[in-house]
Amino acid sequence: MLGRTLFATALLAVSSAVSAQSLPRPAEFYFDADANTVKPVIAVRETGDAATEKLVKAIERNPRAKGEVAQLAHLAMTAGRTDLGRQLYTRALGAIDRSDALWRAVVWNYGWDLYRAGDVEGAFTQWKLLVESRAVTASWMPPTLALSLWSVGRKDEAVQWYAAAVRTEPQQWNTASKFASLLPDWSDSERSALAEVQAAWSKDPPTWP
Repeated sequence: MLGRTLFATALLAVSSAVSAQSLPRPAEFYFDADANTVKPVIAVRETGDAATEKLVKAIERNPRAKGEVAQLAHLAMTAGRTDLGRQLYTRALGAIDRSDALWRAVVWNYGWDLYRAGDVEGAFTQWKLLVESRAVTASWMPPTLALSLWSVGRKDEAVQWYAAAVRTEPQQWNTASKFASLLPDWSDSERSALAEVQAAWSKDPPTWP
């Protein structure tokens, strides 16, 4: 019983911490492609066990490898080895700073891997870092942050960010019917969650500013 109480207290503390993390207000439009962010980190082209084996060997030869560690972290998370994935992502991010061309892509992918591992608070923290790291109005931000904020229970803010997507490309985002083509890398459950945000936006569209 004590263990459960401590666990519940820890979850509440994490949730409260995320709730306290403020984001900048959404801008009016988000047209930037931010292509160096929204891409997989690929150090080797192999897949499956072959990729894992090649990455491990590369890291053994060069313990300071960055892309290889980040790709191995993603493979670990995808395989359900969440603790190992976190350790590897921490190692990769510890080897680079925000001026490194790889930094944004690693943080972006870490956010998605955390989200898909059920750590929506951790995902929010990673994506928040990207929003605050430099002045960019990237097209990925409104839908991704809308999903993230909705998932952590900050639903009014989620709708505000979704509204930025609609302002930017109204013919694309004013309905959920195009989500499959707009968000091909998202899972059905992720698109369904964003459809809830879209429905909330449609019911009471916020004004800007």
